[in-house]
Amino acid sequence: MPHTVRIKNTGLRGVTVADTKISFIDGDRGILIYRGFRIEDLAAHATFMEVAYLLLKGALPDNRELATFSDNVKRARGLPRHVEKSLKCCPQNAKPMDVLQASIPMLAMADPDFSSEDKDAHIRMATRLIARLPVVIAAWDRIRKGQDIIHPDDNLSHAENFLYMLHGSSPEQTMARALDVCLVLHADHTFNASTFASRQVASTRAHMYSAIAAAIGALSGSLHGGANTEVIKMLLELKNERNINRWVKSRLDKGERIMGMGHAVYKTTDPRATFLKKMAKELSELTGNQDLYNVSLRVEEAALQEFEKRGKSTIKPNVDFYSAPVYYMMGIPPDLMTAIFAMSRVAGWCAHVIEEKFGEAQGKPALYRPQADYVGEYCGLMGCTYKPRRKGN
Repeated sequence: MPHTVRIKNTGLRGVTVADTKISFIDGDRGILIYRGFRIEDLAAHATFMEVAYLLLKGALPDNRELATFSDNVKRARGLPRHVEKSLKCCPQNAKPMDVLQASIPMLAMADPDFSSEDKDAHIRMATRLIARLPVVIAAWDRIRKGQDIIHPDDNLSHAENFLYMLHGSSPEQTMARALDVCLVLHADHTFNASTFASRQVASTRAHMYSAIAAAIGALSGSLHGGANTEVIKMLLELKNERNINRWVKSRLDKGERIMGMGHAVYKTTDPRATFLKKMAKELSELTGNQDLYNVSLRVEEAALQEFEKRGKSTIKPNVDFYSAPVYYMMGIPPDLMTAIFAMSRVAGWCAHVIEEKFGEAQGKPALYRPQADYVGEYCGLMGCTYKPRRKGN
């Protein structure tokens, strides 16, 4: 019995699966909105703590609310002892995203709210996750280098504290503000692969930590959060390349990707990339790393020219293209960059889990259960039956 394939494997592109009040993208015009606010305004004027509060609670905090939320995050920073011990037992060559994902169920075990179905309990869980992911990431980087863990300093902001725990000294303010802006820019991006994974798991009524573990697994892939690691590898390899135009053309002729170029949604410049490009220039001057920034510019220019020739002018730099050099200039190891992405995106993931569980957008969400077209054999329908093999045959 022949089977007619009715749809293409689209990866659910263009398929609406749920309502949301959390974020919105207009890919044609390059617009990203969190809870009604343009990303440009938030990146220029808000802190990550304000944006995390906005995503979780639906409105920007006043001074009192911000102070309370920030204090709650600071109080939740400390890692349970069993988590620190477990991190020290991980193989030294373990990948940061695997270590981070493995830490999530361990953190769940120490969370008094993790089995609760109360919305306020979920906000408390989200607060702990936002507080603790940076601590796990910094602790693991130091452990694998044979260094002592540096515990949080409550006198430092969220971004400052991460860089302090990572490097062992308080960061320069320009560097700390740059990281804070990066966290704002990466905090949410509608139903991307990792957010969809978190919502799908949440739709089963699994607890928040299960949903976040799934999201981290999705983010680790090279076509999602792992792209920034691939970008920095590419840029470092090209620092001594004399003819970048030829390199770009050769790569595209072979059907290979220019990492950090193009996006599943944006058909124009990713609004986050615009901010990150300016930031990369500023940090290159601060750190004396102009060579890396100049390579980025040359690759961007060559790629845009080549895409134009090939009738693909909608392919532009995405958030990964300039976040990679920005993180590198902060002294963040390439294989840790995707974990920094998770450190920010956890605020959005948690907001989506809460929306999925409590039906904030419009009605109680349903269990996610997409349908597939079966294109395999139909022996059973054609009279074929399974015949067991005799023993000894």
